[in-house]
Amino acid sequence: MNRPFPPVVFVLTVIPALAGATVAVFLTMASEPVEARYAAVLILSYLLGSIPWGYILLRWRLGLDIREYGSGSIGTSNVLRTAGGRVAALVLMLDLGKGILAVVLAREVIKATPAEVAAGLLVLVGHNWPIFLQFRGGRGIATGLGGLAVMAPIAAGLGAIAFIPVTLLTRYLSLGSVTGVVIACLAMLGLSLAGIYSSTYTLYAFPGGAIIIWQHRDNIRRICQGNERRLGHPARKLD
Repeated sequence: MNRPFPPVVFVLTVIPALAGATVAVFLTMASEPVEARYAAVLILSYLLGSIPWGYILLRWRLGLDIREYGSGSIGTSNVLRTAGGRVAALVLMLDLGKGILAVVLAREVIKATPAEVAAGLLVLVGHNWPIFLQFRGGRGIATGLGGLAVMAPIAAGLGAIAFIPVTLLTRYLSLGSVTGVVIACLAMLGLSLAGIYSSTYTLYAFPGGAIIIWQHRDNIRRICQGNERRLGHPARKLD
């Protein structure tokens, strides 16, 4: 397997550079032409999404490449199976933060609902297909939820609430995740029709939800076959 940047390179160069760029865009781009603001925010959104926190933390703490264990995903579920709850909780918060930051950046710098949607989708794409990790990333649940939480917190909350009982009853994290995505999308549609949120946000919910469900296609297939991994089963190293 081709090796991406080692964790020290991320910590000392990539992450500080992106942090500095984010601050610079916040502070200096507000008066620039709208085309320049869109370009800066959208490129930065994809790069922020590409920070592979699951990979970085497991390599840093345990010397493991998360892509070689379990599902091969860098997201929270696979980190939970591989390294336990504490590391998984930290990855969850950091991945949520990527989605939140990208949408807030678009809201504050461009001040347009379509920009929030575009930034949310690009940070999700970055998480799932990160340039820093040979385009092999996660499934997008946490990052997608972070973006939706800024745009439509009620829809995001309903999706998160739906995730909990399905996961606890079935012990399938993947089924809970897909159910939560479907509920969040339907809630977003209903709330936009009711005039509570802009209908433009449905252009985030449905394409973003489709991306996340597509990334869960192998889980869905295993559920149908009856051999999906249940919550609590540790990840095995891939051959």
